Amino acid sequence: MIAKLTGRLDEAGADWAVIDVRGVGYLVHCSSKTLSALGVAGDECTVFTDLQVSENAMRLLGFATAEERDWFRLLTQVQGVGGKVALAILSALTTGELQQACAAGDAAQVARAQGVGPKLAGRIVNELKDKAGALPGAPAGVPLAAISQLGSASADAVSALQNLGFKPAVATSAVAHAQAELGEGAGLNDLVRVALKRAAG
Repeated sequence: MIAKLTGRLDEAGADWAVIDVRGVGYLVHCSSKTLSALGVAGDECTVFTDLQVSENAMRLLGFATAEERDWFRLLTQVQGVGGKVALAILSALTTGELQQACAAGDAAQVARAQGVGPKLAGRIVNELKDKAGALPGAPAGVPLAAISQLGSASADAVSALQNLGFKPAVATSAVAHAQAELGEGAGLNDLVRVALKRAAG
């Protein structure tokens, strides 16, 4: 089984990318968050993969982090959640937000994903509630409440740190601590400045 690919991003579409590994192009289906993390055509990239095999097809799924892949596998264990729905959920929510939603039983948060109705969202959080703490998502040492209360400025700050090369969990942790230090009304520039010091340290 293919567990990981490292190569060059050849091309990408709405929910897929082709990774060129030494002249062999692998078609991988991805969430929008993973596609954003891969960069632009020609960039070197790594994706963690999961191979889905059915009676008449094989699909390779690609993820920017091993955590996202683990959550994909967990989501697809829930009745009614196939690969397409799981990718939609991971496009709408970060793994930290998903973990928080499951831990808190917040079905409305999961229902933000395209194609996920209230009934399915409720089943997802109910079935995964006890498993939420077993997988990475919310950074260690940061209260889940702090993650759930991240405002738009904080979300933008997390995105800024990720664009600078920090992993999602590191970026989220740094921004959550920065917000706690600066207060709820902190602006984007201040959040990035303080979070960057913490993440780099």
